[in-house]
Amino acid sequence: MTTNPTATPGWNELLLDQLTFHWEHALRPRLEGLTDDEYLWEPADGAWSIRPRGTSTSPAPIGVGAFERDDAPDDPDPAPVTTIAWRLAHITVEVLAMRSASHFGREATDYESWAYAGTAAEALAQLDREVDTWRAGVLALGEDGLARPCGPAEGPFGDLPMAALVLHIHREVIHHGAEICLLRDLYAHRFPSTPTTDPKDA
Repeated sequence: MTTNPTATPGWNELLLDQLTFHWEHALRPRLEGLTDDEYLWEPADGAWSIRPRGTSTSPAPIGVGAFERDDAPDDPDPAPVTTIAWRLAHITVEVLAMRSASHFGREATDYESWAYAGTAAEALAQLDREVDTWRAGVLALGEDGLARPCGPAEGPFGDLPMAALVLHIHREVIHHGAEICLLRDLYAHRFPSTPTTDPKDA
């Protein structure tokens, strides 16, 4: 939030704070202590995840290096449930890194050329870097930059102002971050509670 409560914040500050406050006070603290077991836990049969190269059963896995991300040429219907690992990768690559590459001078990347993380610690380090890069890019836009068109990188949405893209990216981080937090809760409560009384005494 603005450090001067009597000052009127500009639009750039308000939009940036939408993500910054949520990231620093809600989402990132909830990711602390993420274990590799949680990261790769599959909450349903056929779940998509990050897997060692050559072990995926999805139609068209993507990525370079030792690990691949489950994927398909088209969107399956119904869509498979995805793991924390898969969702963290989605936020990191499609939501943040690719947009920073298109608009803020980040090195070019895409979901097919990404080296996906095989551990929770590596995935969070990747996410931290991309959040920092995105926030720095939004800050550098200033007020005038928010009004300029997104341009051809956003395809049919290219005529929309950059402010619309900023809002969309922040909404995506908040949305998928909430899914990840719920998966952590489900992982923690995946076993039935131990009865406190003998059923014969009930």
